[in-house]
Amino acid sequence: MTISSPTHPGTPHYRNSAWWLGLALTGALAAAGTCTAGLHGIERLGLSGLTVTIALGILAGNTVFPRVATRTAAGVDFSKSTLLRTGIVLYGFRISFQQIAEVGWTGAMIDASMITLTFLIAVQLGTRLFRLDRQTAMLIGAGSAICGAAAVMATEPVVRGQAHKVSVAVATVVLFGTVAMFLYPPLYSHLGLSQHAFGIFAGSTIHEVAQVIVAGKSVSDEAAGMAVIEKMLRVMMLAPFLLVLSAAMPAHGSASHARLMIPWFALLFIGASAINSLRLLPPIVVDWLNQLDMLLLAMAMAALGLRTHVGEIRRAGIRPLLLAATLFVFLVLGGYEVNRLITHWLA
Repeated sequence: MTISSPTHPGTPHYRNSAWWLGLALTGALAAAGTCTAGLHGIERLGLSGLTVTIALGILAGNTVFPRVATRTAAGVDFSKSTLLRTGIVLYGFRISFQQIAEVGWTGAMIDASMITLTFLIAVQLGTRLFRLDRQTAMLIGAGSAICGAAAVMATEPVVRGQAHKVSVAVATVVLFGTVAMFLYPPLYSHLGLSQHAFGIFAGSTIHEVAQVIVAGKSVSDEAAGMAVIEKMLRVMMLAPFLLVLSAAMPAHGSASHARLMIPWFALLFIGASAINSLRLLPPIVVDWLNQLDMLLLAMAMAALGLRTHVGEIRRAGIRPLLLAATLFVFLVLGGYEVNRLITHWLA
């Protein structure tokens, strides 16, 4: 269902009251989450401001937000999409090419292995064990394997998925990606991994870029940096994945020429990392950009929480959830083994 704007449809978004009110709402939740995370009791739990903000967003999204959704939708969705991607791009100013080189071929091999194995398991178990149609299994598989909801939306025109199947797939990856975001930080002390290795593990197995950032920063800045680099390598594999999938799909009229969605924000992230590596900006400017980045990411977390509705997940039914849960278990346990084996093999 499309939420109508209270203003004229031709009004530019920056003159739309729903845009400004939505930004104010996500900004308020971001401020509340950041301040709450700084409280002594919360800080001792190791919860970052981003983690607390998305939790507040989910709480508000399933209680009070539906009452004001029509008056804030434009700004909330702008925060969830544009501000999130802008925040990811700006995160590049925390990363250098020296750090990217540290990930190297090992990180690329881990990502390629996880994408291939996760998608194949999704298709095989989804159609044979859980009796799902092939489109739904592929959409859930793509979202779990690469980059969550963005991968689901990018895969839809290739597999010619129907709208309700896309919604089901997005709901499942959002659910288990959120679980991963909260689960990984307390797991860290039990995995026997360095902060560097944990970052690569998180980046290669957690669903969404934003969730990777939250999980990584809950451990350390080093873990977050490695996690984001590894995740962005995984995101950039979306384009070749879609090309291979498109070639494997049977031709069906004009749909076989579906437009591929290139993750441009991943390329801009690399550009920001290049600028940071060459030290082209004064340190005070980089520091300001980093502060702006955390604000944008916090607002994006708030928006993601507001748009995470328990009802949608419940309506998806049990079989898609079982497939997504199985893939989640593989990402955690199988991903840990894949990381360990490839790292040992290429050491």
